[in-house]
Amino acid sequence: MRARSWIEVSRSAIAANYDAVKRLVGPAVEVAPVVKADAYRHGALAVSRIVESRGARWLCVSNVDEGIALREAGSGARILVMADSLEASFCPMFEYRLTPVLHDLGEIAALDALGEPVDYHLKIDSGMGRLGTIAPAAEIAAAVQRARHARLEGLMTHFASAADYVGSQTADQCARFDWICAALESLGVRPPMRHLSSTIAVAYGRREAWHAMVRPGHAIYGYVSPVRTKGMSPVSLLDVRPALSWKTRLLVVKDFPAGARIGYGAQFTTPAPMRIGLLAAGYADGIPHRLSNRGRVIAGGQFAPILGAVSMDVTTIDLTNAPLLRPGDPVTLVGREDAASQDAQDLARAAGTISYSLLCGISARVERVYVD
Repeated sequence: MRARSWIEVSRSAIAANYDAVKRLVGPAVEVAPVVKADAYRHGALAVSRIVESRGARWLCVSNVDEGIALREAGSGARILVMADSLEASFCPMFEYRLTPVLHDLGEIAALDALGEPVDYHLKIDSGMGRLGTIAPAAEIAAAVQRARHARLEGLMTHFASAADYVGSQTADQCARFDWICAALESLGVRPPMRHLSSTIAVAYGRREAWHAMVRPGHAIYGYVSPVRTKGMSPVSLLDVRPALSWKTRLLVVKDFPAGARIGYGAQFTTPAPMRIGLLAAGYADGIPHRLSNRGRVIAGGQFAPILGAVSMDVTTIDLTNAPLLRPGDPVTLVGREDAASQDAQDLARAAGTISYSLLCGISARVERVYVD
């Protein structure tokens, strides 16, 4: 390979992770994998094909362009567009058979103005304070019932603090959502689908929030975040494994005497004679700058600290424990070598961020390779 930096995505891991979610929620619950943001950099087209081959009938994306790309690539699944209710997007959604999530009652009338039969889902802001309507049930029912062409297929919400088992926010959101649904039913509005849950609510068995469909993202890619709790923590019911590993190559290997200043701002000075390596990846490839002088990689099966500042195109590491490595040899940022392993959560924790951000931050210039 000529690649300076590349990710390897395991097709079998994606398939097994989807199967694990499906087994847990059972046949009565639809599993709608979240493939927005290019499937968290795993490749939306490839991931969609894998999960559709395993039986997925729904996919979740963020905007209309992501949905169009999937449809043009041949996806036959229902595609839920979760964060793009701009009126200019309604015509292409209809053309490409995408299902919009609406967040404001005025959007129902705008969608209805297309004059074509189209299904939509309505998001309820049950306490996150972000997307979704906060209108009372009577106003929602009136807006839904005024529409002649736009048809309410589903009601949904999104949890703000699903990993927090100390506070009551998630339970409060469930109660608020259920109350709205019951009030709408009493007013004659009974959409066939309700959905609230993404990975954490699925993995930790919040079954009362599964309803007709769940929307796992993180789990499909092999991650379940830990939860915050007092006392005994709930145990994840999902057995998933990371599908992505991230590697780069050594560009240069150099020996420095004690007292040598390394990188921008001389943020590291060698305390003794040291062998260092320059990796062919930097923050332009997605290595967080905050890993400067604090992160580590795996080189020759051993952990190797990052030295000095992460640069745009290169990153300096300590090769003390891997003296036999030479330019061109691979080094692992995320993945496993022998007994040493580091996943996206480990690397993100060192950078003071979250694994979602780290995965989505992998640059498009990092090549993608699919393996079995």
